[in-house]
Amino acid sequence: MSPLTPRLLMQRGRPKTDRLGKIRSLDLSGLKLLSEHLDPTLLGRLKHLQELDLSNNQLEALPANLGLPHLRILRCTNNQLGDVTTLSQFPLLEELSLEGNPFLTVSDNLKVAFLLPNLRKVNGKDASSTSSQVENLNRELSNRVTVYWEKFMAALGPEQEAEKVQTDFVNSAIRDVHYGPESLQDFTQWRVRMISEELVASGGTQAQDTNIPGKLPGAAAGRSRTRLAALKRPHDALLSVSPTKRVSAAPFTQVEGGQLEPLHFLQCHSRNNSPRDLETQLWACAFEPACEEGHSGNTSQTVATCGGEAVCVIDCQTGIVLHKYKSPGEEFFSVAWTTLTVVTQAGHKKQWSVLAAAGLRGLVRLLHVRAGFCCGVIRAHKKAIATLCFSPTHQTHLFTASYDKRIILWDIGVPNRDYEFQASQLLTLDSASTPLRLCPVASCPDTYLLAGCEGGCCCWDVRLDQPQKKRACKVEFTFSEGSETAGSRVDGLAFVNEDVVASKGSNPGTICLWSWRQTWAARDGRSVVSVVILARLQWSPTELAYFSLSTCPEQGLVLCGDEEGSVWIYDVQHILKQPQPSPPTSLQAPTQILRWPQPRALGQLVTKTMVNTVVTNAAFTYLTALTDSNIVAIWKRP
Repeated sequence: MSPLTPRLLMQRGRPKTDRLGKIRSLDLSGLKLLSEHLDPTLLGRLKHLQELDLSNNQLEALPANLGLPHLRILRCTNNQLGDVTTLSQFPLLEELSLEGNPFLTVSDNLKVAFLLPNLRKVNGKDASSTSSQVENLNRELSNRVTVYWEKFMAALGPEQEAEKVQTDFVNSAIRDVHYGPESLQDFTQWRVRMISEELVASGGTQAQDTNIPGKLPGAAAGRSRTRLAALKRPHDALLSVSPTKRVSAAPFTQVEGGQLEPLHFLQCHSRNNSPRDLETQLWACAFEPACEEGHSGNTSQTVATCGGEAVCVIDCQTGIVLHKYKSPGEEFFSVAWTTLTVVTQAGHKKQWSVLAAAGLRGLVRLLHVRAGFCCGVIRAHKKAIATLCFSPTHQTHLFTASYDKRIILWDIGVPNRDYEFQASQLLTLDSASTPLRLCPVASCPDTYLLAGCEGGCCCWDVRLDQPQKKRACKVEFTFSEGSETAGSRVDGLAFVNEDVVASKGSNPGTICLWSWRQTWAARDGRSVVSVVILARLQWSPTELAYFSLSTCPEQGLVLCGDEEGSVWIYDVQHILKQPQPSPPTSLQAPTQILRWPQPRALGQLVTKTMVNTVVTNAAFTYLTALTDSNIVAIWKRP
């Protein structure tokens, strides 16, 4: 039986009355209502209802036929809504609250702005900026679909059936017409479908003007060149966007190899949003996993960056800062992504892309980026966290490495019904020196963990079926033939494939490629082992440390920045393909060096900087480099 009855509605309605038709304001919050409890027959009797509060329930969707023609204020905070399209039944709605619905995304915010032309406030904030973004998006998508229609029709043969042609056009337009950042793909595909269907229904006569509901038709709009503004978040959401400072590039850039072109230079980590901040150090970045809902293909163009008191999520294609999380007093050193499968109370599975960020204060913050809030905080260490990484095989297992000389393996779990994490500690790994880089062994990530440390490269047994939950280093690796002593800093570490490891720091001016399998096979029970070196890559001769290398296993690449602002790129596929590479006799030169393009900030050229870290997405279409001078540099492969 539904908990909603006429008597309950009259008890919770205002003004007090014995007739449902006279109720103007109704509070149904905190009743544990499910979607099926919202009976359209009963609620449809509220003919003059103007304000409805459905907060703090368990609603996954709103019925499409509630029959509330005069509704102007709707509160649906803290539910499980996953779709907003049924809100179109409330055309007079002026104020809407949707906070605390973790399955709603930025695309849903834009759908709301499109469907509700009279909307003035969303989550207590002015809705005009989002409406402007929707108008720009709508105008550009209409133009692109129209051009696509003309090309599509020109390629048709006279014998093709009209009905099949119409269906094929809609499907192909959804597949081929793209615009804006990847995080808005759900919205743009939704609009492309609507525009395509309207175009087909009109026979192509609505060529340039697909109107936003409630807007008067106007002249055909020209192709918009307006960049999307950064999307604003609710005032109490922890992930918020502040203005992004752009740094213009110099007219000419020196790029050896010519395969990558500089695209964007951003100052999005500035303290107090100051354009004069060219000092904040940026430390780590990571591309979002491509398996997140809404992604197409096998790669991602969304990258997370950290440095100073901020974590930013950036769309590489447009250079738009999609989200920004700030924690005053913090200095972020590391970020890592995972994708969680969450089951709702109705049994539906949802994919969450979760970003972990940590730094100076020893806390790990778990950020649900799409919904725009912090789901939880783990008090992981008493000292600063140098780096963290997720297990490649267990989506909830997170390694954190700290200046307290400990590595801890956590199970962050999945969020409860209040969307909170309850993390548990699984293992503690003791290190003789500060761990700087973490790297689960690619061929057996549930068995061994590698770490580059201030005192060398170490390996731990991380099997969870072993009784001891506090463990010492199992093996230390050295990088000089015949050496039996460890002790040289390793500040770069990553697997190129399941066997080959790239490491940096043990020998100045070089990056080592070595074989995990051959090294481990020759260990013979020893606790200090010389690695089996496959190649040595020539790198900068600098004596400075903490330039982190990365790899792109899908493309067989090794990448590293330097003290001059350059990015060194090595194609090592030929080494990976050799069955038994001979010992290296000389240094291998880089395949390509991206020289610092000397962008302009505050009217002056930034002629030199240090690139602390550089990463690329799996398809090697975008490359992101972080600097010592508060500049995020993004390159694109044409």
